[in-house]
Amino acid sequence: MTIKTKNLIIGFGKAGKTLAALFDKHGEETIVVEKSPKMYGGTCINIGCIPSKKLIYAGYRSGFSDAMKEKNILIDKLRQANYQKLDELSYVQVITASASFIDDNTVKLSNGDTITAERIFINTGATPSTLPIEGIDSKHVHDSTSLLYLSDKREHAPDHLVIIGGGFIALEFAFMYRQFGSKVTIIENAPNILMNNDDDVRDVMLELLQEQGIKLLLSTDLQRFIEHEEYTEVITNNGTFNADAVLLAVGRRPNTKDLQLENTSVTLTDRGYISCDDTLKASDHIWALGDVAGSPQFTYISLDDYRIVANHLFGDGTRSTADRSIFPTSVFVTPPLSHIGMSEKQAKESGKNYLVASLPASSIVKAKILKQEKGILKAVIDADTREILGVTLFCAQSHEIINLFKLAMDHGIKADYFKNQIFTHPTISEALNQLFEQF
Repeated sequence: MTIKTKNLIIGFGKAGKTLAALFDKHGEETIVVEKSPKMYGGTCINIGCIPSKKLIYAGYRSGFSDAMKEKNILIDKLRQANYQKLDELSYVQVITASASFIDDNTVKLSNGDTITAERIFINTGATPSTLPIEGIDSKHVHDSTSLLYLSDKREHAPDHLVIIGGGFIALEFAFMYRQFGSKVTIIENAPNILMNNDDDVRDVMLELLQEQGIKLLLSTDLQRFIEHEEYTEVITNNGTFNADAVLLAVGRRPNTKDLQLENTSVTLTDRGYISCDDTLKASDHIWALGDVAGSPQFTYISLDDYRIVANHLFGDGTRSTADRSIFPTSVFVTPPLSHIGMSEKQAKESGKNYLVASLPASSIVKAKILKQEKGILKAVIDADTREILGVTLFCAQSHEIINLFKLAMDHGIKADYFKNQIFTHPTISEALNQLFEQF
């Protein structure tokens, strides 16, 4: 059957589902195609932010099995809610099938249908990367998705989790599974972790890893895996490790392989992402949004991609990806590490006339109450204009507080504003007084 529609959205991610709802408000017929019923709502809800953070926080009070059950209940509810939000709309139809392009206007579905659309939006996300290494298909080797659903295969947390890679995802899983009682070893081939962060920030992370009993092996090359019934041998140039679970945390790759984009005018970047202009157009009437477009891989950036496209379709056409030169990030270790703008290292490299202030988290009363005294708060400002260039908060509740500085930096609020601001007590926020009064 051939179906004609105004808009076709491939992928049920944050940008896609929000765009579908907007089209409905404008009375435009829209089809959303999602290949898996387990991905209604996108990566964040099903295999990313929400399940991982639920497990991190549930791990403080629950064991592995109970935490996994809590997570599953939450994800099932969110997935169903996301589906219903689109399914109940008058002009939106959700079809569960995989999609591949026939030409710029036509897509074939795995259910046998063909869709022709005036506008097509690709929102297929990204998938954990793998490695071309012997033994990679071992049943004990996981990516971030399968490790989030490890309780489907076992009742207890691994005795020994070996993590390949030392990036943000690796660190979050290391803290998560250590909380579940697993012995955790991180294997990183680089000479250090958090290479883009300042040395004093990295030192805090190294201290936290040591304090948690998480073993970190740097400058260590993975050579191969040898599978056994109950465990896998992880062979490196720095020793052999027996692990009943291995996490590959070596980056993510865009989901473009099955789209058959070679049948269209869409091109890919050297890294396999869809090439777009700064309004996310990939061709005359094809757009890409979220991870697959090479946007920074955060749900809130995918939402901003939606805003950019919506602005050009229904607004004044002024938005572009260049608007978001700065945005906050958080790594959900304990305590969380959050950052926006320049680090001290980047300020130095820029040649700016800058000033730096830092404050140990141990000086904050609320940190003592929470028993999270290890950490550091840093701010970098322009010495001439007093504008804030960057902030790093490695402390309890930093993932909430860092958003203040997105507002401050966007609106040119100067450093002096924070040293005299009135904050509630006892809070982490009040430490901003102490941090900024140093300037």
